[in-house]
Amino acid sequence: MKILIVDDEALARERLHVLVTELYPDIITIDAINGFDALDKISEHSPEIVLLDVRMPGMDGLELANHLLHLESPPAIVFTTAYQDHTLSAFDSNAVDYLLKPIRKERLKIAIERAAVVSQSKLALLSHDGGAPSARTHLSAIVHGNIQLIAIENIYFLKAEQKYVTAAWPGGEILIDEPLVTLEAEFSDHFIRIHRNALVAINHIEELRKTAEGQHAIKLTGIPIELSVSRRHFSDVKKIIKQH
Repeated sequence: MKILIVDDEALARERLHVLVTELYPDIITIDAINGFDALDKISEHSPEIVLLDVRMPGMDGLELANHLLHLESPPAIVFTTAYQDHTLSAFDSNAVDYLLKPIRKERLKIAIERAAVVSQSKLALLSHDGGAPSARTHLSAIVHGNIQLIAIENIYFLKAEQKYVTAAWPGGEILIDEPLVTLEAEFSDHFIRIHRNALVAINHIEELRKTAEGQHAIKLTGIPIELSVSRRHFSDVKKIIKQH
């Protein structure tokens, strides 16, 4: 069995490594210093369990867990945190576990034995650690069995096509398995709806122009694509552009 230890603090990683080794000498432990590093290590080593710090710079543990849930066979997740919070106690069950720092060996043993894949619904309830929910910085998609991350700030537009959403970014286009309406609600500061099936990144709008056919369209910076603006959303789009 392999266990991935994810924590931005070296001392915390070392303590967990020592505790795991004392409990299970045959288990292989792997370290990751943040969420991005963890994704690489998961792709490389396929650990069965991830001991995941909740609060980390860049990409916190909750966002990482969200991305991992898209895997066909995600690892079991045990959250670790230095912050006592009543919402965490609700997950003291067979479905998900958490460890309060400083972590005791006996409690770690229980957590490892009970580790199971966290569900999307429970993760959503857990998406705050004594404060407001942390906003995702990336969207993710499964490409050839691995997680590919796309930074929100790099996405030009999101367009619904059948049951998937296409995200356009400098690397091309990729399919996101999330509803457009959910993405719109979560990232309302970044995107504006221009059509029933399309959101565009506010910061990537170059101009709002009128086509030869008399319709309105958005021209985006960096790509030779224009997206139609529906009459229903024209006023909102025009207002946002004026504000920026």
